[in-house]
Amino acid sequence: MRILVADRVPERFVSAMRSRGHECVVEACLTEASLPGSVGGVDVLVVRSTRVTAAVFAEADSLRLVVRAGSGTNTIDCDEASRAGVLVANVPGRNSVAVAELTLGLLLAVDRAIPDNTSELRAGRWDKQRFSAVGRGLYGRSLGIVGLGNIGVAVAERAAGFGMRLLAQAKGSRSSEASQRIADLGIELVPDLITLASRVDVLSLHVPLKPETRGMIGAEVLEALQPGILLNTSRAEVVDAQALMARLDAGELSAGLDVFPDEPAPGTAEWRSPLAAHPRVVGTHHVGASTRQAQEAVADGVQEIIDAFARGELLNVVNDPAHEPAGRTSQPTASRAAQSGAAR
Repeated sequence: MRILVADRVPERFVSAMRSRGHECVVEACLTEASLPGSVGGVDVLVVRSTRVTAAVFAEADSLRLVVRAGSGTNTIDCDEASRAGVLVANVPGRNSVAVAELTLGLLLAVDRAIPDNTSELRAGRWDKQRFSAVGRGLYGRSLGIVGLGNIGVAVAERAAGFGMRLLAQAKGSRSSEASQRIADLGIELVPDLITLASRVDVLSLHVPLKPETRGMIGAEVLEALQPGILLNTSRAEVVDAQALMARLDAGELSAGLDVFPDEPAPGTAEWRSPLAAHPRVVGTHHVGASTRQAQEAVADGVQEIIDAFARGELLNVVNDPAHEPAGRTSQPTASRAAQSGAAR
């Protein structure tokens, strides 16, 4: 098969694919605009941050599988992929530790004003009096977790080590394994998001971007949280940005953010964001999953998906193509039962 990787991956992944007889091409500089012109003759497309739009599927002549090297698939037009008969798969859970670590790093940075401390020192100013009065501390404070998936639970495990009280929103049904993990961590479940925000000092977001999560953290939730800290290492769109700016301007909220509205598509760019520049925000460059450990683990997951696909098996497929486009080389496929039983 011909595999196109549109983002950076560990070299060992490329070597593994080539050792299996696949042609593996890495073009890490591809963008949303240039990707459609590069998919001719490609059987498998691997992406991390690069958007896969309808134009990609319109130009592709042999594409059968798109693998998102991460958990979310909101950067891929899955509906268009299904119409084009292309499978979309993801790699959930492999970067949970990395995102959880950054989440706690942002929390500590906000609470202890670490970036401002560093900035003053680099400017040649010593101000122990000011910064001694900033930090409140984490021990005994309450953390509300929105989304108790792999990342949310990893955050809970680490926050428990700081002696924080843990709360989350109750759901209609959870697996017995998930319920046991919640019980083991002592997470208190409350009935709704407003109640959760009103009961905690810190609210941390760990949900995928879906129609039902878009804008779920609005003015009412943010008002219930104040005074407090909002942490977002999931997707910027789950927060109402205008409502967040209003609460930051009022001085009643601080935030640690790894994601922002209208982030630049390229890896480097000149970019101005009122939210990122706000003095009550500690920000990072959407790097939650970008540790070497996480990237190697995700690459292993991508390799497993492609190996399974080559055997005629479907792993972590998130869509259901209605047909196989005419003229496209057929790939042996597993039964639909096998697909429905794959990890999602």
